[in-house]
Amino acid sequence: MDRNGKVSLSVAWITLYLMGTDLFVVSPLLPFISEAYGVRSATVGWMATVFAITYAVSAPFFGWLSDKKGRRTWITFGLLLFAFSNALTAYAPSFSWLIFSRILAGLSVASVTPLIYAIIGSIAPPNRRGRWLSIVVSGHLTALWAGAPFGTFLEHYLGWRSVFIVMAVSGAVLAIVNFKTWSAASKYDAGVSLLQGNILKILRSVSVTAVWAISMYALYVYLGAALYSENHFSTSEIALSITFYGIGAVFGSLTSGQLTDKFGERKISEASLLFLAMILVGTGIFFSTDDWVYLFLFLWALVGYAGFTSYQARLAVEYPEERGIVMAWNNTALYVGITLGSMIGGYIITKWDYSVLPYICSVAAMLSFALSKRSESETSVDGIKQARKR
Repeated sequence: MDRNGKVSLSVAWITLYLMGTDLFVVSPLLPFISEAYGVRSATVGWMATVFAITYAVSAPFFGWLSDKKGRRTWITFGLLLFAFSNALTAYAPSFSWLIFSRILAGLSVASVTPLIYAIIGSIAPPNRRGRWLSIVVSGHLTALWAGAPFGTFLEHYLGWRSVFIVMAVSGAVLAIVNFKTWSAASKYDAGVSLLQGNILKILRSVSVTAVWAISMYALYVYLGAALYSENHFSTSEIALSITFYGIGAVFGSLTSGQLTDKFGERKISEASLLFLAMILVGTGIFFSTDDWVYLFLFLWALVGYAGFTSYQARLAVEYPEERGIVMAWNNTALYVGITLGSMIGGYIITKWDYSVLPYICSVAAMLSFALSKRSESETSVDGIKQARKR
């Protein structure tokens, strides 16, 4: 890998780590924010809700703009908005302003995260695309287990507002760095192809990610409560379990990149979904065994995020001229799946108990596999049609 490639990957990794931290850092700060504004913790939870909704709704729009106008401009805009929104979160004079700041934060991350995936998919050497994407995805996943402790550490010594000040300053610095790093990306007129019906094909393709997210988050959202209820884990044991999961996610993403480049995007993404379904069954069987649960949480994240990373690479290959909007829709599908997963998980534990969740997630993984096979057949048919036209 040449120097430019290393710089590009480093900038992308750090940028996605910051975007992920903004998402995951809020949860441990909720009690302190609740106290500062005199509102209930459940109400403060709307900080995360409005962020996720805004992201899901706006990401496709920014993806479309980036395909037409270039990615560097919108990544830089997003990071500047990220800096402003986090500064506003830190100094919000009222709870209403605080919520507004998180809406702006959702907009900012929506104009950065999918476009980083898209720009890496565009500049990566074809024989190393999977590996490059796996590296930058690992930045976002590292925030899954490292972002929250970072926020908790800063809050302990400097107060919760310092967390958002640090992120605001980091966003401003990265806006300059990203602007200098990315040359103007090619502009594709994706609007014509979308009007010709390609949008339906894209939506079917990203539905694989939505159902995959259900298989991962219907249990993950309630993992701490499940470990406490089923295993009687202490706070430190729950934290250790989350760490095993987070490390598995990072290793899964990185390993997937190498396997994807060697064996192909489709084979690895589909094999990962099949293994995910089996491991979730094993997770259900061994969930209440204290020592084995750590291993299965590691394997669950390892295989699950290997599938996510390889599927990102597959989409980058299958939609070269609509890469920005496809990555954006895929990230929207991810957030839709997370939301549906949390709703399904809540319904399951209300009707039955936590022990049922791994098996429901396994069913979702199998459904995601079936959808990916259908997407594969549709892509093959489109390839035949294009060949005939030529």
